[in-house]
Amino acid sequence: MKYEVEQKHPVAGFEAVEAKLAAMGAKIGPVAEELDLYFAHPVRDFVESDEALRIRRKGIKTLITYKGPKIDQTTKTRQEIELPLGEQAGTPERWRELLEVLGFEAVAEVRKQRRKADIAWRGDAVTLTLDDVDRVGTFVELEIVSDEEGVEQAKKHLATLAGELGLSGSERRSYLELLLER
Repeated sequence: MKYEVEQKHPVAGFEAVEAKLAAMGAKIGPVAEELDLYFAHPVRDFVESDEALRIRRKGIKTLITYKGPKIDQTTKTRQEIELPLGEQAGTPERWRELLEVLGFEAVAEVRKQRRKADIAWRGDAVTLTLDDVDRVGTFVELEIVSDEEGVEQAKKHLATLAGELGLSGSERRSYLELLLER
């Protein structure tokens, strides 16, 4: 079973983090738009169970993602299953139709402009994203994908990397939760 070990930090801007990443030799990728459409389960309250189901559009790619409940009180560590759905025109709409026929209901769409950097930190591969989320704000996310045995080490590594980058105030709520709270 794979876990997404994640820390998300609100920031006023990206300049300081970009400078520190450049000093570490990291290359930040170009801006890409991601559209995440979240669904409510027909018989289970995802808010209460702390789960999520979404369809993500990244350019022509479409993915479906299940996120399990967070497993601790300090990070956004959770089981994640992500599968490609295809790259044909109309794929997101056809999958939305299928889910709605099965009783799922579209809740909200989260739109973000995202830039990524991959860096090695203390033996772990870290994906770092600079996210400008419509109607929510700007954030830096740090993520390590780990098996169950490596979760605690991954959390420690993310905490030290966050400190090195001058990040504080970790946010455990998802972009969807932050958007719905507005």
